[in-house]
Amino acid sequence: MPFLVPILAVALAVAGGLLASWLVRRVVLRLNRKQEALRETSRIARLPLRLALCLIGIRIALGLTTEDAEWRRNVDHALQIALIGSLAWLAIAVLLIIETMVLARYRVDVADNRRARRLRTQVILARRIGVALIAIVALGIAMLTFPAIQALGAGLLASAGVISIVAGLAAQTSLVNVFAGIQLAFTDAIRVDDVVVVQKEWGRIEEITLTYVVVHIWDDRRMILPSTYFTTTPFENWTRRQSEVMGTVEFDLDWRAPVEDMRAELKRVLATTELWDERVGILQITDATAGFVRVRILVSAADSAQLFDLRCLIREELVLFLQQEHPTALPHVRLESLGAAAPRAGTTGASDAAGPARTSGTSAAKRPGKLSAADEPGRHPADPHDSQLFTGSIEAIQRSKAFTGPGEEVFEDRDKSIAAQT
Repeated sequence: MPFLVPILAVALAVAGGLLASWLVRRVVLRLNRKQEALRETSRIARLPLRLALCLIGIRIALGLTTEDAEWRRNVDHALQIALIGSLAWLAIAVLLIIETMVLARYRVDVADNRRARRLRTQVILARRIGVALIAIVALGIAMLTFPAIQALGAGLLASAGVISIVAGLAAQTSLVNVFAGIQLAFTDAIRVDDVVVVQKEWGRIEEITLTYVVVHIWDDRRMILPSTYFTTTPFENWTRRQSEVMGTVEFDLDWRAPVEDMRAELKRVLATTELWDERVGILQITDATAGFVRVRILVSAADSAQLFDLRCLIREELVLFLQQEHPTALPHVRLESLGAAAPRAGTTGASDAAGPARTSGTSAAKRPGKLSAADEPGRHPADPHDSQLFTGSIEAIQRSKAFTGPGEEVFEDRDKSIAAQT
């Protein structure tokens, strides 16, 4: 039978390909036996490697056992296209294995995993670019296997300039975003987990891709911005070099505001909380116009999450302090009556003498704006679950971990990079 020999050759070629792929995998694993992650990730390349080796064996077997006929040329052409696809698949699998091996060297299950996250972003971005290039090259090589396209090669090269200009104009926005994404990933303008303020929203960088950036807003919303936004629009990066930040708490109070008592209360509040990092804690009057005085409190914290809760705590404690101890300091609106009627004549001396006495006694008994001891409510500490967003409970602590910034190692690397550039 004329087809028996080719069929047996193809069967032997398939068996040889499977055996060769098994041997290649065993050799690679033995040479890298210390890499535990390679055993799992190498399975990604198992199928494309088998397919590529089997296709190579089949082409060789058919070439040795069959004559140059029309059907063999068609089959060989189909096998050639399949081989190009399998090799591209194998190259993409190798990129995935390299990505996994690189990222396995940097642990993310530690407290300070910011550097690993930054590397993860850059490696994933590089892998995506590599996959796109492999797919484009494989498609081009597969198309060139057709004789008709080969004959049009010269014409395609001649018109490539015009086509590239038209394609560039049509995809200008997409290309700009792609280059902006590459710039963001490799110029260190922002990193994954950096705390930023964009469009008056406070959040952290969750993901950086080729065309867009995902910002995780503090209230668990996601803001998706094109990569060009961060290369063309000013934005705030609170963790560019360090995570420590300062914030303000402002009050518009009456002119009778007890500034020294408020300073003493501020010191008491700061001394009793772990949110304060003991760097800055001052109280100043920054304005005194329009019938009010503006009291500004400036405090510092280790990161933006703790600063948020610290500002809320100070605001609540001082509002309660003013209500109970100095209600006259709360904002008042004063009205002055002009042309008040004079006291009527003919009042008796006894009433004249008793009037001031009653007025004095009344004012002494209950001074305006001062609560009596009986009326003064007790002060109870607030429940952390109700009053603190990022601290005081397990859920709050887990929420605050997303806003601690890249970490000290990243800050040191950035300082070294800036010092090297200057």
